[in-house]
Amino acid sequence: MENAPHKVATKKLVIGITGLLLVLAGGTIGYIAFGYSLLDAIFQTVITVTTVGFGEVHRFNNGEKIFTIILILAGVGMAAYTFSVLVESFVEGYLSDTLERHRMEKSIKSMNNHIIVCGWGRVGRAISRHLGEQNRSDVVVIDIATQRLEKIDLPNVQGDATDESILRSAGIERARVLVTALNADADNLYVTLTARSMCPNLFIVARAATQQAADKLLQAGADRVVDPQDLGGARMAALATQPHVAEFLDVVMHNSNLEFRLEQVDVPANSPLAGQTLSSARIHDRTGTLVLAMREPGKEFRTIPSSNAKIVAGEVMIVIGSAAQVDSLRSLIASNVSTTSKASS
Repeated sequence: MENAPHKVATKKLVIGITGLLLVLAGGTIGYIAFGYSLLDAIFQTVITVTTVGFGEVHRFNNGEKIFTIILILAGVGMAAYTFSVLVESFVEGYLSDTLERHRMEKSIKSMNNHIIVCGWGRVGRAISRHLGEQNRSDVVVIDIATQRLEKIDLPNVQGDATDESILRSAGIERARVLVTALNADADNLYVTLTARSMCPNLFIVARAATQQAADKLLQAGADRVVDPQDLGGARMAALATQPHVAEFLDVVMHNSNLEFRLEQVDVPANSPLAGQTLSSARIHDRTGTLVLAMREPGKEFRTIPSSNAKIVAGEVMIVIGSAAQVDSLRSLIASNVSTTSKASS
């Protein structure tokens, strides 16, 4: 969709060209009325409007002189207007694009721990939409097609995502997550290899169309691989057999208006709760959150953990609670003040 300034410039240009054509047509008709042939009338009109100074085709009488004066004023004025609109459109368009690109590059350079989405197709747009629903505005999009990027209001980089310089332009060294959702498995594989070699600690999520491609992407360094078709089939099957469960999970995960959310909370290595049990840490009593699962690095989930489950540094907790309750849990886990000292005080 064209923006408002572009529409205004286009409208001005159409008015200018239309006006210039009307002046030329009016001049030709006028000279024909004075007895000129069609070719002589067109010639006289053109040299008059363009002010090239060849002189009149025939000697002018007073009526022709007055008509020519009017034609010169109208023609020169309309030509000057049309030319100025052309220059304005070019200069403003160039400057606007340059300034917008400079602003976007500056914005990307200021971002840290952001998410890079490679590919602005159907999958890429869906990813960004869901991130937006989670109030994640720290997203940079990479796509090779300029016309697709013109339609989005997210920070973006135009270019081939398999190119290291393009990934650097998107701030890959400072990014937390990279999602490669290109159409071709080979491209996603190359992006994964390139990104992993550039940033060993980057979390990479890759799109795959086949199981064979998924295996290769994992070998190339992807942390997670998703087959959109397989995932869509699983969701449709869940809706067919357990629609309320599937819809509830969607609401909890994606509805920002819901009070309770399903969140993951990382336990840092220096957390004062590390080594304690859920019971001794009194997580539910102190924050109101419910711990649904716990997962140590490289291990399976411990679902519905008992009160005696030990909190391990570096693991992830899957919890449910309101935004305020989850924030309270994150503050508690990251606190430098130990539970023991708090209890003694």
